[in-house]
Amino acid sequence: MRSTAARVMTGLVTAVCAVGVLAPAAVADPPPGVVPAAIDLVGVGADTTQGFMNRTSNDYDATVTPGQPRLFSWDATGPSPITTKTGAPFIARPDGSLAGFNALVGTTSSTVDYVRSARQPAVDPSPQPYLFVPFARDAVTWAAKSGGHAPANLSTNQLRSIYQCTVTNWTQLDPSWINATIKPVLPQPNSDTRAAFLKAIGGGTPVTPGACVTSGPRNDRGTDPLLNDDDVVFPYSVGVYVDQVYRGHGTGAESPGLLTLRAVNGIAPVDSLTNSISPAFAATVYGRMLWHAFRTAEYTATTARGVALRRIFGPASGPGWICGHPAVITGYGFLTVPNCGTSVYATGISL
Repeated sequence: MRSTAARVMTGLVTAVCAVGVLAPAAVADPPPGVVPAAIDLVGVGADTTQGFMNRTSNDYDATVTPGQPRLFSWDATGPSPITTKTGAPFIARPDGSLAGFNALVGTTSSTVDYVRSARQPAVDPSPQPYLFVPFARDAVTWAAKSGGHAPANLSTNQLRSIYQCTVTNWTQLDPSWINATIKPVLPQPNSDTRAAFLKAIGGGTPVTPGACVTSGPRNDRGTDPLLNDDDVVFPYSVGVYVDQVYRGHGTGAESPGLLTLRAVNGIAPVDSLTNSISPAFAATVYGRMLWHAFRTAEYTATTARGVALRRIFGPASGPGWICGHPAVITGYGFLTVPNCGTSVYATGISL
């Protein structure tokens, strides 16, 4: 059996240090007692970026003059149903990118104005009713219990075999490894991290999990008791991990717990010098863009709502608030992108 030092990748488990903006925790959902007004801009969707948008909402609203649209963001989890703003009907709280996009499609600006999305849009070259605006880059990798039986690195082919259940024991990957059953686990079915990981290990085509795979834990939370196992492997957002461990935004529940991130194809997901997402890893199929989605007509309108949307989500030269504050993007664990704020027409969200 390999030593613990061989199992745990050097540089992935280090003391927490400050890089970029160590922002205080932002309030989840609109602050207690605050009901967004009908003119305010309200978003729902992916939990991958909800912490970032909570902070952004707080910062942006501190600059808004009375009578102008403010910015709010509803978390993916919490009490449900919700009334997103004054006069809006009750809706089930959207949990994830796809649920958020469906809420955007099924309502009007009286209920939802934008969607946090961690999934790729299905792009159509012709103008569409919805558009996506990128703002950052993330990546997904796999994680395992520190000191457990999992190696520091697996290849894409090995991960695919594990999640298709054609490989079920560590010795099938290397005869010198421990004779123990591998336990592949996935987040809940609506998880964006799950979707991105299955697509990545399939080389761009989502893998159908085999019968040996267990599903259920919340994505990007290693505190679920199911994950406290020497033989579990579990997908994880690299940006969220960086945010939880190195940016000071982890909580008792939203934490890697005993999990540490592992490499794929010999590429470490975290740069051990900067405690940030490795650009080399993010450039692989395991990288993913992070977006906000809108109704095209509203985002491009000359109305106060349209102007406010572009002022927040547009390019830094707009000036766009999000793209004009790159330190907040990196302060929440993600990588900045040169096309921040550039509109992309799309028909919907792909897997």
